[in-house]
Amino acid sequence: MPNERVIRPLFLLAVAFTLVMALLPKPPALPIDRFGDKFEHMLAFGVLALLARFSFRRISSWGLLEHLSFFGALIEVCQSLPVIHRDCDARDWVADTIAAGLALLLARWLAPRLGQGLGLGQDLGLGQDLGLVQDSDHEKVALADSNG
Repeated sequence: MPNERVIRPLFLLAVAFTLVMALLPKPPALPIDRFGDKFEHMLAFGVLALLARFSFRRISSWGLLEHLSFFGALIEVCQSLPVIHRDCDARDWVADTIAAGLALLLARWLAPRLGQGLGLGQDLGLGQDLGLVQDSDHEKVALADSNG
């Protein structure tokens, strides 16, 4: 898998494409239109989440989910503006958030298989709270209890 410097521009292009398509008053027809609006939302945010996960490895999955969910909500707020001529739908935001969450879970499963080193503690941002660290072979290792 390419490094962050290769994937990050792809992520930024995907963000720009998603934003433009969401805010165009009449977006162009796409072959995936036949699957419905929610499918398009879930595909877009699934791709964004995967690209984000491998672009920003130091940010926890929870942090990425929060940012992507906020981006989806911001799109819906912008679509509610009369000048945009689009409809705001909270269900679109829910679809965006669910898709991002599922894609981040997929990335968590894929990372060790692709040699990306997104371990339990680093990925969830909970390693110290769970008392776990990761050894060089990506296995969970319990920390010794400091109280004896």
